Amino acid sequence: MPKIPPLKGKEVIAVLFKLGFFKHHQTGSHIQLHHRLKVHLRVTVPRHDNFELPAFVIGNILKQAEISKDEFVCVLYEK
Repeated sequence: MPKIPPLKGKEVIAVLFKLGFFKHHQTGSHIQLHHRLKVHLRVTVPRHDNFELPAFVIGNILKQAEISKDEFVCVLYEK
């Protein structure tokens, strides 16, 4: 299983957009995303531009989004 590197919130959001999520709303620095087809999926991503999200936070986001680490890393490094 690939290791998830620390990423900024905007990088995580970009990958989630590619996986079918869209921005529903934002409160402060936290953005709530909903999935276009799986309407029960709602994910909150902190977008603090000054620092990177630790791997465990990204792991929790992936659990909310019902995305495997393999799928996330594959889309992350997709050119």
